[in-house]
Amino acid sequence: MRKSRLFILSLLSAAIISGCSDKEQVQEPEKEVEQVNAETEVDVEVSEELPYVTPFTGVRVAEEVSTRPILATINNHPQARPQSGLAAADVVYEMLAEGDVTRFLALYQSEVPDSIGPIRSARSYFIDIAAGLDAFYIAHGYSPEAKSMLDRRVVDQINGMQYDGTFFTRSSKRKAPHNSYITGENVMAGAEKVGASLLYQKKVSYPFYEAEDSVKIGAAANEVTMMYNSGGSFNSHYVYDAETNHYKRYSANVETIDAETNESIELANVLFFEMPHRIIDSEGRRDITITDGGNAYVAQAGTVREVKWKNADGLLVAVEEDGTEVKLVPGNTWIHFVPTTPGLATAVTYSE
Repeated sequence: MRKSRLFILSLLSAAIISGCSDKEQVQEPEKEVEQVNAETEVDVEVSEELPYVTPFTGVRVAEEVSTRPILATINNHPQARPQSGLAAADVVYEMLAEGDVTRFLALYQSEVPDSIGPIRSARSYFIDIAAGLDAFYIAHGYSPEAKSMLDRRVVDQINGMQYDGTFFTRSSKRKAPHNSYITGENVMAGAEKVGASLLYQKKVSYPFYEAEDSVKIGAAANEVTMMYNSGGSFNSHYVYDAETNHYKRYSANVETIDAETNESIELANVLFFEMPHRIIDSEGRRDITITDGGNAYVAQAGTVREVKWKNADGLLVAVEEDGTEVKLVPGNTWIHFVPTTPGLATAVTYSE
């Protein structure tokens, strides 16, 4: 394993256990979106006790994290797959850019991979997210609104428009604009070039379950699907593995892997945040409202439940009904931005 893992030992009720082994004895819930077994708990155990916790994965480590978050815009066009560096990302945000095409924002802090990409262009809401994380931002290109923000130095950043052929390199195996990459070494060199500190100063982080905590459980859901369009090229499917307590991700029915390491993308949490989207120009570019909060789903430990999300001083987090932040299972996280039309109930489906 690349990182130390924390495992969930399921202590579900006898009815749920029976449902996993003998499904014909269990009635299907009338509405999948309704939360069930909300009071059932799953104990969390750790195999080792180390002194520090990584801010965005909740994994215990021997040394305190001192590296500033790094946020890279990753191309998700079918011609850009498989991408490089996704397995190393603590968090991946996925959202629509133009048309039905989604892009990723990959957050690196626990480790910075040898290769990241293909790198793609910036949008205004990408920069807003980077600013909320106090992240060093990486992109290749920009929309007019994003360029204005970058020119105003809203975030510390390097862009392939200025450093193509130096910090950013082109792969001969793919055609532009699906072939721009940056190495971990060049991320560091680029930050030094523009005078950006890579020290972790704004202490943003997610809350995670501790060893003595119990995971809240919603509706049993071993498979979760996110649909951005009817065609399927940008739809995602997540399959839960109870032995590892992680989800494998599939896009257009193909397993998502890291091109550099050939690793499957394994996720401890998959979040879905419902947000207003609107088209702002003739190119089909969007504006996404990431400030107001709204409805959300959280998938973890083979379950899905309804929660809310909010913008907490720039950091987008899931929250409980009482306003406290949702605790995440230690490990990597994937966050989908879901348009309010058609909304969570239509775009996200799940089943046992």
